[in-house]
Amino acid sequence: MTTAQIELRHVSKTYEGVEEPAVKDLSLSVEPGEILVLVGPSGCGKSTTLRLINRMIEPSEGTIVYEGEDVTTVDPNKLRRRIGYVIQQVGLFPHRTIAENIATVPELLKWPKAKVAERIDELLELVGMDPEVYRDRYPSELSGGQAQRVGVARALGADPDVLLMDEPFGAIDPITRDRLQNEFLRLQSTLRKTIVFVTHDIDEAVKMGDRIAILREGSQIAQLDKPEVILAEPADEFVENFLGSGAILKSLTLKRVRDIDLDPLVVLRDPVHRGQALTALAESGSGYAVLVDRDNRPVCWINERSLNSSSELAKAGREISVQLQPEDTLQDALSAMLQSSSGHAVVVDGTGRYQGCCTIESLAHFVVGMGNGGTSLETTGRSA
Repeated sequence: MTTAQIELRHVSKTYEGVEEPAVKDLSLSVEPGEILVLVGPSGCGKSTTLRLINRMIEPSEGTIVYEGEDVTTVDPNKLRRRIGYVIQQVGLFPHRTIAENIATVPELLKWPKAKVAERIDELLELVGMDPEVYRDRYPSELSGGQAQRVGVARALGADPDVLLMDEPFGAIDPITRDRLQNEFLRLQSTLRKTIVFVTHDIDEAVKMGDRIAILREGSQIAQLDKPEVILAEPADEFVENFLGSGAILKSLTLKRVRDIDLDPLVVLRDPVHRGQALTALAESGSGYAVLVDRDNRPVCWINERSLNSSSELAKAGREISVQLQPEDTLQDALSAMLQSSSGHAVVVDGTGRYQGCCTIESLAHFVVGMGNGGTSLETTGRSA
């Protein structure tokens, strides 16, 4: 039986001059390697709970245990160096380079310079940023998404076992947010950190959480369970109202592109003659083909109409601007298909090479299966 990495036992926090506690008699545990998401309406005490865990604020009552130790008995500064912290506003030091920001905690822990430099490069590569390009830049030279990646890298600086994440992707545009969420889940599948993640967005909670705690005012737990269980069996009217409509569509975040059968469609490799392309389309009956380059990377959608408009295939079709990877969710796939001129979504591997297509039919089969009880929400599972 696993031992909880973080445990809150009857924790309350009441601020001076305020009658109602911000957190009231909260008890919960976080298991090693899981993402526990705290979600609820504004003012319910989510962020307060997060700050209590690493003693940015002190509890009025109760006990907080981290790795078997009561955190109120240890030096709070030493405790915080063992716990990574990521916030919505990123909070990078503007006068320090990206490398210096990432090195903050390792330097406080007096790591050797060579080890710090190695860790900086390792983390930049981990979050998909070339160390040679970004190491010496300043935060003002980064986009919002890049700054958020550096914020995650800094939180991982001293390789903490625990990450606290407070609305980490909340201030970023929706497309970048989806990409960062997917990238973070890919990282987590390798790192297996213990994470407490705060959000006000139930869709993000369903996508990110191994378990979700839906909180009422005062951090009172309305329901704490796996996302598929909460979607299938809301505990009460408060939870139902917070979930809103479309539980089946929300469940699309619990399955990934790699979990469904891809449609190969017709693949045309450049260069190809127009006559060959027309014959391949006619024989397939699909209406669309994918033109790929010599390296098997998707270039554009080809159909009979586009073939009749130009003799040069690469110019005849519509550019494939939205691509999926196997780790993306089926909700991402649905969004990509709605943006696609063909109604399909191309799937590529990590190097950008063509793997197949997601189709409306494959998603419809999944949704209908759930509606008929063929695939229950509880058995869909998470494969991040």
